[in-house]
Amino acid sequence: MQIRDFELDIPIVSSDSSVLSQLSRAITSQLGQASVPIRFLVSATTATAYRCEIAVIDGCAPPTFPPPLFELRRRKAENIDSFNVVLVIPTGIGCSIGGHAGDANPVVKLLASMCDTLITHPNAVNASDLNELPDNALYVEGSILSRVLMGTAGLRRVRANRLLVVIEAHEDAAIRHAALNSVAAAQATYGLASPSIVLVDPSLTLSSHFTQAGRATGSVRHLDRLVETLQARRKEFDAVAISTRVQVDEACRIAYYQSHGEMVNPWGGVEALLTHAISTLLDVPAAHAPMVESMAVARQDLGVVDARMAAEAISTGFFMCVLKGLQRSPRIETDPARMMTAGVLTASDLSCLVVPDGCLGLPTLAALEQGIPVIAVRGNTNLMQNDLAALPWAPGQFHRVENYLEAAGMLAAIKGGIAPSTLVRPLPAMVVAPLPPQRKAKVSEIFAQRESTSLRRGADGADWLAEARPRG
Repeated sequence: MQIRDFELDIPIVSSDSSVLSQLSRAITSQLGQASVPIRFLVSATTATAYRCEIAVIDGCAPPTFPPPLFELRRRKAENIDSFNVVLVIPTGIGCSIGGHAGDANPVVKLLASMCDTLITHPNAVNASDLNELPDNALYVEGSILSRVLMGTAGLRRVRANRLLVVIEAHEDAAIRHAALNSVAAAQATYGLASPSIVLVDPSLTLSSHFTQAGRATGSVRHLDRLVETLQARRKEFDAVAISTRVQVDEACRIAYYQSHGEMVNPWGGVEALLTHAISTLLDVPAAHAPMVESMAVARQDLGVVDARMAAEAISTGFFMCVLKGLQRSPRIETDPARMMTAGVLTASDLSCLVVPDGCLGLPTLAALEQGIPVIAVRGNTNLMQNDLAALPWAPGQFHRVENYLEAAGMLAAIKGGIAPSTLVRPLPAMVVAPLPPQRKAKVSEIFAQRESTSLRRGADGADWLAEARPRG
């Protein structure tokens, strides 16, 4: 099995069907029986077409087919017993906040303070040896997060997971030891349960490259080696932490650290493809950390780098953030009956989605279909070229703000049931729509009938009173 991605232009069609339905039909028609889609986004929208990027697993036998990526189960209503927010900062699209090495941790902590539960994904908080995930936040692999919004999966909180740790059998012992010592440190400092560590040799191969739009992606070869290992041990673990090399051109790696944050992180895109595949095929939480290529690279002085990538400059193992995040990552429920049981968080429990402006993928499309309010943050600039406001939102469903400070205020307004337009001046003008002529005639007729009936009842009443009045 291998993972690849490709680009596809899908014409915009004016019809009664939803945007999600149109895209789903067009993409599904392009895929073969042995190709399983695992990731999808719209990189740009023009007047006539959606420019789409799709990642697929090739070589899947029919028994391992997962539920379709585009399957939507509409929620019947919103559960307002709690206020739960989804924060998405997509990997590999050059987000100015959260696009490097866990530099969205402050955003996660801010938005988590505004809700009962914040659901986010590894890209937002993974910072090599650092991970500042708040207690009321859930660390959810990106494809699982999309499935929750689509209504095909639920999340069950856990006290702790048993982690199966998969480490590439790097030929340099010092690099292997850095990964193994990370696991040992996690066990000693925050009580990680990791009953099994697997050294994979030969390993699967992750290679990074960039799309025409400039997004970081890649390919994964020999995925079956990892899947077979996980399937053989499936009863031993609840989540999977993976540390392997990612093939990145040396010139690209150096240019990234010298770019002052202007270049797209080349590692995250292909890492997301791997974890999407594992979570899709096995229904388990998964996260990946890139293993350093060689000790020469590990000893290289990068100088003082941009603060957003500094967490990578001070680490050798890059693994601690993954271990901490997966320790309490929620279990995945896909059986409809189990999704309805107490304690499982589903699409019905979601109150709002926060995304960088322009990001059009399954989370945004699912929120559009499910009636979930969406906040788009203009200040988190990225490579995507989509006008989210042009989508067919319900009145009051879409909100565009300048930054995450404003997003926190918008969440407070939504949570409090306050129309955001009433918090600025001047207040919006009241709109009183005149009745059309035929409607006016009908209303006049109704009032005339009621007046006639009232007069008749009045005359009858007067007669009755006259007869009932005592004589003499």
